[in-house]
Amino acid sequence: MFALLAGAGIAAGLTGSIAGLASLFSYPALLAAGLPATAANVTNTVSLAVGSLSTITSSRPDLVGQSGIARQLGLICAAGGAAGAGLLLVTPSGVFARIVPFLVAAASVLMLLGRRAPVAMGERHAEVPRRRRPGVLVGVLAVSVYGGYFGAAAGVLMLALLLHVLPESLIRVNALKNVLLGLANVIAAVGFAVFGPVSWLAAVPLTIGLLLGSWFGPPVVRKLPANLLRIGIGVAGLGLAGKLAVDAFC
Repeated sequence: MFALLAGAGIAAGLTGSIAGLASLFSYPALLAAGLPATAANVTNTVSLAVGSLSTITSSRPDLVGQSGIARQLGLICAAGGAAGAGLLLVTPSGVFARIVPFLVAAASVLMLLGRRAPVAMGERHAEVPRRRRPGVLVGVLAVSVYGGYFGAAAGVLMLALLLHVLPESLIRVNALKNVLLGLANVIAAVGFAVFGPVSWLAAVPLTIGLLLGSWFGPPVVRKLPANLLRIGIGVAGLGLAGKLAVDAFC
């Protein structure tokens, strides 16, 4: 079981820091290890929260000039992560199951369609356009609530949202996404660690793998062509949307 979860953690760390698809590997591995769905969910969130620390550290070069927006949206993500964790602990775990596949598919299509964005990494300060600010704040809150509640493909949703409102490159937006969802996961993980059925025996090997994969993910992103990366994320997201739909409706 240790090797299974550690290997899944490495794959989850890489794909999570690159494309926001960590739970595509980590959550099924926890289920395969014999954990019930809710225990697998909360254990996955705890491990992702620790792994996000490695991702954020490795993403520092891509976060230059984004501290302001990270603080602004980070507060919203912290609140959303706490709300999502609370919802999971007091409501049935299938509330979002039939909605999420459509959200993930829509986000993936947006990724495939793309949009114009600068590719240079300067010292400028990222900022949400004023006319889009209310909608973006609501969207970030909604994604962070979902991230705290379950989180599968929350990274794809957040990445697609930010990429279409910020005048930044995919690499820089991906780094910001890692910070925001990392914060939501950390807040949710604290609640789960205290009140949730976390399987610490499973969390240890998964977290070790996540730390390794998350550290190497951002450098890989910097070396990949932006268009190839965007298309890869979109296609993988559509695949995940299909899997989530099968799980929810079949």
